[in-house]
Amino acid sequence: MQKIKGLNKLLQIGLIVVATIVFNLTVNAQTAKQHKYVVIGYVGGYHGLVDTTMVRASKLNVINYAFINVKNNRAFLTNLKTDTINFKYLLGLKKANPDLKVVISIGGWIWSRNFSDAVLSDTSRQAFVASAIVLVRKYHLDGIDIDWEYPGMAGAGNIYRDSDKQNYTLMFRDLRYGLDSVEHETGKKMLLSAAVGGFKTFLLHTEMDKVAQYLNYVNLMTYDYSHGDSVAIHHTNLFASKQYTSDEYAANAVTDFEAAGVPASKLVMGVAFYGHSFKVIDNDQHGLGVKVVGGRIQIGGGYTFIKDSLVNQKGFKYYKDKSAMAPYLYNADTKQFISFDDEWSVKNKCKYVRENDMAGVMFWEYTNDKKEYLLDEIDSDL
Repeated sequence: MQKIKGLNKLLQIGLIVVATIVFNLTVNAQTAKQHKYVVIGYVGGYHGLVDTTMVRASKLNVINYAFINVKNNRAFLTNLKTDTINFKYLLGLKKANPDLKVVISIGGWIWSRNFSDAVLSDTSRQAFVASAIVLVRKYHLDGIDIDWEYPGMAGAGNIYRDSDKQNYTLMFRDLRYGLDSVEHETGKKMLLSAAVGGFKTFLLHTEMDKVAQYLNYVNLMTYDYSHGDSVAIHHTNLFASKQYTSDEYAANAVTDFEAAGVPASKLVMGVAFYGHSFKVIDNDQHGLGVKVVGGRIQIGGGYTFIKDSLVNQKGFKYYKDKSAMAPYLYNADTKQFISFDDEWSVKNKCKYVRENDMAGVMFWEYTNDKKEYLLDEIDSDL
């Protein structure tokens, strides 16, 4: 009888051990699934001090701090006082998420003017790379994102050359080498990424197959498609619309970059946390595809304002372009058309990311959706 009791006790202990192992494996599997896709959020330090209390570190893998200027062939902190404070507070978010990476993003639409000069020669390029690595070391950051808008193109008034095409590649080669040295010294994984134009012309001016080998992520700026158009169109649509003709849309960008030699596993889908507005000449097609009057305007307050104050309010009616997987608003009285991402379009983008084995999603920019409607959708879907 004593032996039977002993065996029963051993059996119970064994079952508990097995149950614990199964539970831990299940938890680990769920955790692995939860972190399968990267979520990268751009945080705009150019605003000044960042309110880090609004940043939910648990919903992010990477924060790209925007922007660092390029000046005298160096990566340059234009807003030194606020930038250094922002670094401190953003790194403090690692208490909530130890795996969070805080990365500096160099360039942007306004500060891409001097990239071409900075990487023109071996000497200038090495000086630029060294200055960027100094910032990473000094402020204990986790890597570098390059947002050159755009190599070989004028952008917002850039200096540009045909040689940008090869020098773009060499810049990333040298940055990777520098970050690998930091990684070797510190034992911390260093990230290198590029924010790239989500359109075919960008590929004509770069060697993305060569560049991709040095990068962890290729962040597709699959938004601002409405820039310079004569008709009101979607600015961040997943697919082509049947209401107008254009080959610029997110899924096409993914296909083009893969064809150029960038693996899907490094491609990151862009989500817009803001909207664009146009005034059109008449009420045909609820404004979509209709000739515009004047230029494009970005909606202040971003998606939080659009959702809380405009959707089916103040004369605006909400529509879905199901062919493009893109929402829009239209006010027939004022002839105002607004294009944006919402929970529905983000859900479809995340579905596309999963179905096409992409790396994840990134968004511009955190303060444009202070109530985190879209980040919550991303968090739920990925």
